[in-house]
Amino acid sequence: MTRRGAVVALAIVLVVVAAGALSVALPRWADRREAATPAAPEQTVVPPGQGRTIKARLFYVSNDGMRLTSLERDVPYGEGTLEQAREILAAQVARVAEPLMSAVPPGTTVRTVFIADDGSAYIDLSRQVAAAHGGGTLDELLTVYTFVNALTANLPAVTAVQVLVDGKEVDTLAGHVDLRRPLAGNPAWVQ
Repeated sequence: MTRRGAVVALAIVLVVVAAGALSVALPRWADRREAATPAAPEQTVVPPGQGRTIKARLFYVSNDGMRLTSLERDVPYGEGTLEQAREILAAQVARVAEPLMSAVPPGTTVRTVFIADDGSAYIDLSRQVAAAHGGGTLDELLTVYTFVNALTANLPAVTAVQVLVDGKEVDTLAGHVDLRRPLAGNPAWVQ
């Protein structure tokens, strides 16, 4: 094989590998979102007549699957910052009806929440958040910032959030986002 032939063959292999990597990197929500209609107006997370509620911004995958979008929802009132954090997270992991799409893997539950004096919240999620995660950098970013933004956008006392899984610190959920320290809210991931 000539040098030119080797270069052409290498270029073809690189294009095929890049195309494969791009197809893996595309968000798992993109296919479902193309046909989705815009998000319905506010839906109540709390069944009517179930006690005092507050308005909270919860985060879902945007129609294009590339960012998060926030919606104001009714969530149960929690006495104090810690209890309110628990209520917001419980509402965030709750199942949603289409056309909304949650970035949280199915079956994920909130095991517990702690808030340190410095404003860092530590949320302990069930193992499903990692085990049922579809993978991909963008998907993982959206999952992580769903939790981070839900607490930092709604609770002024919370300045950063660290995700724990099954009671343990983890390096990452699916290999892409460093979870070894608390992360500040990031509005760049919200449209």
